[in-house]
Amino acid sequence: MSGSDGDHGSDGDQRNQPVRFDTKIAVVLRDDLAVWQRLNVTSFLVSGIAATVEDVTGEPYRDADGTTYLPMFRQPVMVFAATGAQLATVTRRAIDRGVTPSIYTEELFTTGDDRNNRAAVAAVPREKLALVGLALRADRKAADKILKGLRLHG
Repeated sequence: MSGSDGDHGSDGDQRNQPVRFDTKIAVVLRDDLAVWQRLNVTSFLVSGIAATVEDVTGEPYRDADGTTYLPMFRQPVMVFAATGAQLATVTRRAIDRGVTPSIYTEELFTTGDDRNNRAAVAAVPREKLALVGLALRADRKAADKILKGLRLHG
């Protein structure tokens, strides 16, 4: 999924130039999830970034009729596939670099609200979390080191 960075001028040539971002937003999903689970987990994970990172979203969208729509991320979101072991490694790498990821565990498929979600995570030590996904936003170089060895989800 990608959005506009909001910083393009009105020059048509400038709009066609690729934008390079100093940060990277990434979602990492366990490779054995059902399609509905992948979609559900992705939406929950990126909400953590949208809720906590200032200026990560652009301006609201408006169509030609003047209808307003919610803003989206200013930059693309890369989605990667990983095994459970790779998810644990990526989580450790992120935390070791001072990057706080959003996480989703297997238990969250059976809980029904935020309070129970947080309780399910709080009951398990980090090294024993049954991770099915994580999302992060970090400096591009740090993100590349954290995500090293993963393949884009396809």
